[in-house]
Amino acid sequence: MHTTVSAAGLTVRYGGTRALDGVGLRLTDGVTGLLGPNGAGKTTLLRVLATAVPPDGGGFTAGGQDPSTPAGRLAVRRSLGYLPQNPGFHPDFTAFEFVDYVAVLKELTGRTARHHEVRRVLDLVGLADVRGLRIKRLSGGMRQRVALAAALVGDPAFLVLDEPTVHLDPEQRMRFRELIAQAGEDRTVLLSTHQTEDVAMLCHHVIVLAGGRVRFDGTPAELTARAAGRVWSSGERAPGARAGWRTGSGSYRNVGDPPAGADLLEPTLEDGYLLVLDDETQEAAAA
Repeated sequence: MHTTVSAAGLTVRYGGTRALDGVGLRLTDGVTGLLGPNGAGKTTLLRVLATAVPPDGGGFTAGGQDPSTPAGRLAVRRSLGYLPQNPGFHPDFTAFEFVDYVAVLKELTGRTARHHEVRRVLDLVGLADVRGLRIKRLSGGMRQRVALAAALVGDPAFLVLDEPTVHLDPEQRMRFRELIAQAGEDRTVLLSTHQTEDVAMLCHHVIVLAGGRVRFDGTPAELTARAAGRVWSSGERAPGARAGWRTGSGSYRNVGDPPAGADLLEPTLEDGYLLVLDDETQEAAAA
């Protein structure tokens, strides 16, 4: 039930700033991770793909539908599930009432069928036992699951998730990853996150956005390989490293251009990501 999303030349301007600067991408089935620093344009990109913000230039299609037309926009929205970074909850709503309200907005007008769907998605995210509790009484992790349930109403083919694991403790993050992995088994999921661990554990495809542009587009293994031969251990801080920190063992893990004879370490996805961002910074400084 997945859909294909294709974008080319997406540009969004806020005054004199280009939040997106000619972004192109292609998403298919499974989970794609979207990485990037604060201000990279990730949330703007997700809002464009969720049809909440029209681009100033370029465009995209989802499932062959073009949201630049009213009919196409309606078709994309009908196939879309969107979890924004800061979901707006009415605190006096119960979990059931909130998801039911979203279901009404998604055009599920038949009361019996709609309530069946609300119960289905709340059960899917493990909230069947608390669906009658007011949202203000739920933990942060449970509220995130309510928001995910709302995004899953109607069984959308395209799911857009903006920082869904932020502010969650390790156990909550683990459970949420499980839900996202399950969602990606039969649909197209775009997951924006600061957590490289989320990408390493969940995603078959990763995009790195910085300065409003795509700086990397490939597999997690390919991003990790960007750091091959560029991570090394030393007994003291290496002055030439692009990044370096003291580990729990007392040695330093360095990322960058190692000196001759350095004790090379196995790279991680985070190492590759750091080098992509650092390369972008150096290119911008040289321009």
